[in-house]
Amino acid sequence: MNAIARRLPAITALTVAAILAILASGLLVRMIEARSLSDVVQVLRLSGYDWARVSVDGLQVKVMGTAPSEAIRFRALTAAGTVVDSARVLDQIDVVEAQIEPPHFSIEVLRNEDDFSLIGLLPKAMDRDAFLARVNELSSGGEVVDLLESADHPVPEGWDRSVEYGLDALEMLARAKISISADQVKVSGMSDSLSDKHRLESELARKAPDGLKVALDITAPRPAITPFTLRFLIDGNGRARFDACSADTAEAQRRIVQAALAAGMAGKTNCVIGMGAPSPRWADAAVLAIGAVKELGAGAVTISDVDVSLVGRESTPKDKFDTVVGKLENQLPEGFSLTAVLPEKVVIDGTGEGDGPPEFLADLDSEGMLTMRGKLRDDREKAVVEGYAKALFGASSVQNATRVDDSVPEDWPLRVLAALESLEGIAEGGIVVQPDYLEVHGTTGDPEARANVSRLLSSKLGEGANFDIAITYEKKLDPVLGLPTAQECVDQINAVLTSKKVSFAPGSAEIDEDAAETLDKIAELMKNCDEYPMEIGGHTDSQGREEMNQQLSQKRAEAVLDALLSRRVLTTNLTARGYGEDAPIADNGTEEGREANRRIEFRLISEDEEADAAEDAGADDAAGDGAGTDAAGADDAGAADESGDKP
Repeated sequence: MNAIARRLPAITALTVAAILAILASGLLVRMIEARSLSDVVQVLRLSGYDWARVSVDGLQVKVMGTAPSEAIRFRALTAAGTVVDSARVLDQIDVVEAQIEPPHFSIEVLRNEDDFSLIGLLPKAMDRDAFLARVNELSSGGEVVDLLESADHPVPEGWDRSVEYGLDALEMLARAKISISADQVKVSGMSDSLSDKHRLESELARKAPDGLKVALDITAPRPAITPFTLRFLIDGNGRARFDACSADTAEAQRRIVQAALAAGMAGKTNCVIGMGAPSPRWADAAVLAIGAVKELGAGAVTISDVDVSLVGRESTPKDKFDTVVGKLENQLPEGFSLTAVLPEKVVIDGTGEGDGPPEFLADLDSEGMLTMRGKLRDDREKAVVEGYAKALFGASSVQNATRVDDSVPEDWPLRVLAALESLEGIAEGGIVVQPDYLEVHGTTGDPEARANVSRLLSSKLGEGANFDIAITYEKKLDPVLGLPTAQECVDQINAVLTSKKVSFAPGSAEIDEDAAETLDKIAELMKNCDEYPMEIGGHTDSQGREEMNQQLSQKRAEAVLDALLSRRVLTTNLTARGYGEDAPIADNGTEEGREANRRIEFRLISEDEEADAAEDAGADDAAGDGAGTDAAGADDAGAADESGDKP
């Protein structure tokens, strides 16, 4: 008993020490856990791994969460291992399931006549058999090399329209490379001629679906130009231009155009690079000849192969003309010959019956009817000219009002027949033939008409011929461009407005933002329609005062005109007019009807209306400034009442 009593203090001390040790170790573990948790959380946050969560269990540190990728998971664990023993880090991180990026689907088609090569990657869901069937149909039994692969991914948006457009392009081009992707189609091809190139570019551009990017690179073989012709002139008003321009190389083209620009020519020019140059020094002769016209200040130079004809104006001093001619003659390259003419003043009677020089005249109207008048040598010559005209324009389209006069010069039939031939590509115009002068004027849809007429007349009339070409190219007459008619233009624009109208803030002429797409479409259509006179009509419903509605509709029509102008639309032929409530198309007694009546419409302006408008404008100018002041005041008064209007 005494022994136990003696040991009791020791036992008690050991027990207390053990309890204290246990308490101390628990406290130490909690301190380690807290420190580990704090350190790991801090390093993960500083490293940008905010998605990670951390918990501790004794010495183990659990890192949890969902990492964006396997690499980021590994980097997060590595970061945690920099502040605690990596053996203590327990990986409980999930990884986002990898999203496989869809491949870039594309098709590249090479066509050489009936042989095709297909390379690319297609969506597996695409109807490959239908695509190949279309290609095989185009090949007409030729070889089709199919190197297409497919991948099981969704068909990208726009893929079907791109493929369809690419196939349409393949059908139009016998030699081509077509690159097709969902958002773009690149078309590279070879045309048969320059006119064929223009036709293909126009058709391909017209067929392109909305929203599809199309890159066109159509080339044409260099044409054979016979005779190799250049005609440059500066008229009496100082305006310089080419009627025809030929070059044998790109460098020659650059030099010739640069010389023309230095002589005062403005804007772009079409200087054709072709085959058939009669001399390697063609560009030297052209640059010198253009410089001679510049030095004269007015006149024309025509180079037909190696024959150079310099024709001054009647107002040019003879000593100056002789100096320029002598200088040019000495500088022209070997092989080129110069003929220079300083003509007398040309007086055109216009009837063919005057006392001046004999004349032959022919007028071609818009319906294709040719009326000839003036003088021919005898009945045989008269029959020849009439027969030639009927061969060109049709037997029923020629009216012959010429008369016999044996005073005409020997070369008269040649000049008359050449002039008639020059009218063949003209839509509407005429010719004037005199012994020492020939004129061709009119409008055409052929961009090469002036150059063709220049080549024709320079080759038929010979050296030193004095002729004038006043032919104007009009896009709307060009059959290659296939531009819409005036009525088609109006119908297309109004169809856009019917699909989604141009809307305005209530009682205001401020165009709503959501009308931008509609105005963009109209602006695009106007690129091919800006030559036609059209009216932009503004209309309201019947709510509010009639005068106020008319003023509001006028301002809205003008707002549309301004919006088109800001989109680089040529608005010369556009007129804004407000009709107010005078031309409803629906019942103003219903909300639906009133909404329909609040509209913008386009319509054609007839020639009679244009003439009346011109007369009214003249009358307004004559009325003086007072009327304009009164009108402005009335408009301001109307504007003050506009806030209550609903149209």
